[in-house]
Amino acid sequence: MAELTEILAQIKRGTEEILIESELVEKLESGKRLRIKAGFDPTAPDLHLGHTVLINKLRVFQELGHEVLFLIGDFTGMIGDPTGKSSTRPPLTRDQVIENARSYEQQIFKILDPEKTLVMFNSSWMNEMSPADLIQLASRHTVARMLERDDFSKRYKGGQPIAIHEFLYPLIQGYDSVAMKADVELGGTDQKFNLLVGRELQKQYGQPQQTVITLPILEGLDGVQKMSKSLNNYIGISEAPDDMFGKIMSISDDLMWRYFELLSFRPITEIEGFQKEMAEGRNPRDIKFLLGEEIVARFHSQAEATAARENFIARFQKGAMPDEIPEKILNSEGGLAIANLLKQAGLTQSTSDALRMIRQGAVKIDGERIEDSKLEIAAGTTHIYQVGKRRFAKVSVN
Repeated sequence: MAELTEILAQIKRGTEEILIESELVEKLESGKRLRIKAGFDPTAPDLHLGHTVLINKLRVFQELGHEVLFLIGDFTGMIGDPTGKSSTRPPLTRDQVIENARSYEQQIFKILDPEKTLVMFNSSWMNEMSPADLIQLASRHTVARMLERDDFSKRYKGGQPIAIHEFLYPLIQGYDSVAMKADVELGGTDQKFNLLVGRELQKQYGQPQQTVITLPILEGLDGVQKMSKSLNNYIGISEAPDDMFGKIMSISDDLMWRYFELLSFRPITEIEGFQKEMAEGRNPRDIKFLLGEEIVARFHSQAEATAARENFIARFQKGAMPDEIPEKILNSEGGLAIANLLKQAGLTQSTSDALRMIRQGAVKIDGERIEDSKLEIAAGTTHIYQVGKRRFAKVSVN
């Protein structure tokens, strides 16, 4: 019983919801090697740390002896996931999907054990489905049930169009669970509706229903919106070690604990120890160093992680970077010109003063001198700005 309690604690760490937990306990007690499903639509070529929240949990199941089914939604990727969208999402071309899928296969094995991972493509069964089969699948769900989904409901009430093919997306994602005979499916909290459709379809097809585990959506560098490449607030897992480390160091001290919870493999007791040390006066920067090294080492190597830390120290702290840096949040629609940002952040007295400092080479972003006085800083980003030798600010542009 103690062992099961420990296993459940590992699975539940950082999760949002388990539906239904008693069913999961029964499956674990059976001693059966469970089939753990997670699906990713290859909508972009690169994975970021937000994706790895779910992949990390797959790794936990692998370490517990279960089989991971990593589904690449090459078929559903051409539909376009409507989840959370306020308008119809443009579908990808077949060539785009194939190119992105190849990239995903290379990246996931930085976390998962390839010997314990079965990579699957939902085109392998969906391409075999006839139009009559698809109509038969569509008959298993009602329009009323589809409109229970929050994003569909909002668009319908707001008079915004919903294309018929968008209703097919959750059905096909659910049917994937039938085709794969999944025992457990993982997904973000925004995927809950689709994951439950999988449970319902498995029941209709006479299969045992999968347990649904939802995981939180990781906030991006701004600490507000979800990590997203389109918002430019992301850390890509293929980024260079120095870039990755620098971005991790740019997050706020509060957000650091969220990243420890969802991204770190350190024991919870150790992380709680760090929190106690910080409350007792330890510099949060030193704790953030540990997070940065752990993440960089995972996707590169320990030697490169150590070098990234040393490079960061050389760029900042040897330049008399203060221990306490004021944090500023600036609002904008689409971004801010660098001169306006420096003025609004209180680093210069005026935009003309900011332009003069840039021309003199006295302005740095994350330790790198900038020369472009017309530089636009994108919304959804957080960086450390320096003017002269003593003026610093960590600025988030929302």
